[in-house]
Amino acid sequence: MLNISNNQLNKAVDLKNFKSGKKIFNKKYYKAFNKFLFGFAILIFIILFLPWTQNITGQGQVTTLYPNQRPQTIQSQIPGRIEEWFIQEGDFVKKGDTILRISEIKSEYFDSRLIERTNDQINAKSSSVNAYKGKVEALKRQVEALKQEQKLKTAQTRNKLLQSKLKVKSDSIDFEAAKTNISIAERQFNRTKTLQGEGLKAVKDVEEKRLKLQATQAKLISQENKLLASRNNILNAKLELSRITATYTDKISKAQSDMYTAKSSGFDAKAQVSKLENSKSNYSIRNSLLYITAPQNGYINKAIKGGIGGTFKEGEDLVGIMPEKYDLAVETYVKPIDLPLLHIGEKVRVQFDGWPAIVFSGWPNVSYGTYGGKVVAIENFISNNGKYRVLLAPDNTDHTWPKAIRVGSGAKTIALLEDVPIWFELWRQLNSFPPNYYQPENGNKSKTEKKK
Repeated sequence: MLNISNNQLNKAVDLKNFKSGKKIFNKKYYKAFNKFLFGFAILIFIILFLPWTQNITGQGQVTTLYPNQRPQTIQSQIPGRIEEWFIQEGDFVKKGDTILRISEIKSEYFDSRLIERTNDQINAKSSSVNAYKGKVEALKRQVEALKQEQKLKTAQTRNKLLQSKLKVKSDSIDFEAAKTNISIAERQFNRTKTLQGEGLKAVKDVEEKRLKLQATQAKLISQENKLLASRNNILNAKLELSRITATYTDKISKAQSDMYTAKSSGFDAKAQVSKLENSKSNYSIRNSLLYITAPQNGYINKAIKGGIGGTFKEGEDLVGIMPEKYDLAVETYVKPIDLPLLHIGEKVRVQFDGWPAIVFSGWPNVSYGTYGGKVVAIENFISNNGKYRVLLAPDNTDHTWPKAIRVGSGAKTIALLEDVPIWFELWRQLNSFPPNYYQPENGNKSKTEKKK
C-alpha cells in the first residue's frame, strides 16, 4: 500500500489479524543467516592477522643422496657381439657377477692364440736384446784391448825414441872425438913432413903419418854417418809414434762405432719388446672385457640391448642396474627469482606422490602427510627447464621417510621462509611480489629486516 491518502488505512485496520497478514508480518527474513555472515566476517578479519609462513613450492622427484647410489647403465669398453646372457631382468647381482658374454667383431682380434703368438714375439725380441748386449760387451773388451795395445806400443816406441836420442848423444861424442883425432893426426903429419924436409925424419915416417891421417879421416866420416843414422832413427821413432796414434785411434773409433751401433739396435729391440709387452697386456685386458660384469651389488632393471647376435659399439648402453643400498634424497627445482631465498641447511617439507596428505603450505604444523627435509646442495647453473636444481636430504629430527618410496617417484616440496600476517601474504600475492628476503644466522632460519 502506498499510504498516500490522509486517511491511512493501516492505522485504522490491524492487518496482522488476517491470515495472510500473520504470514507476512510475523516472518523473520534470514535474520539468523545475517548474524552468521556478520560473525563469519569478524572471524575472517581476525584470521587475516594470524601468522602465515611464506614458502617456495617446487616439483621434483626422488633420487639418491650420493652419485654412486643412483641408477646407472652398464656399457662395454669395446665393440662386440652378444653371445650369451647370464641374468634376467629383476635379478639381484653382486659386484663382479657376469651379466653377459660378448665376442670380437674386429678382424685383428679374431686369432684365438693372439696372446700366445705375441708372447713368442716378445721372447724372440728379448733374445735379440740379449744378443746385442753380448755384442756390446765384446766390443767393449775389444776397445779395452786396443787401448792397452796402443799403450804398450806407444811405450815401446817412446823407449826406442829415447834409445835413439841417447845413441845420437853417443855418436855426437864419438864424432867430436874423431874431429879431435883428425886434428891431432893432421898436426902430427905436418910436423913429421916438416922434420922429413929438414932431414930429421925418414920418408917412411911421413908415409905412416899420412896413412894414420887418412884412417882418422875415414873414421871421422864413419862417425858422421853413424850420427846421421842415429838422428834419422829419432825421426823414425817420432813418425812411428804418430802412426801408432793414428792407427789405434782409427781401430778404437771403429770398434766404438760398432759398439754404439749395437747399443742403438739393442735399444730399438728393447723398445719393440716394451711395445709387444704393452700389446700383450692390452690383449689380456681386452679378453677380460669379453665378459660384462656388475660394477656393484644391485638389481637388474632392464636389458637395454637384448637378444643374441646383436652387435653394438663401444660405450653403448647394454644393461640398467639399480644399486642395492642407497640413501634417499629429493631433487626439486625452484624459479630463479626464489633462488636467493634458499640456503644450505634450510628446512623443507616434502609430499611424496602416492602418499595421502593434507597440506597447508602456510601452516606447516597443521599439515598432514608431509615429511621433513633439508637442503644439502644448490646448483649454481640453471637447468634445461629454466629452473635451478636443489638437492634435499631427509631431516633426521623429523619423521622417517616411508620405506616403500622408490627412486624416480614424484615429489612436491615446500621450503619454509618467514612468518608474516595473512593479510600481508594476500597483498603480496595480489601484487606478485616475491617473498621477503632474509639471511639465516648460525645455520637456523632467523628473521631479519624485511627488504621489499
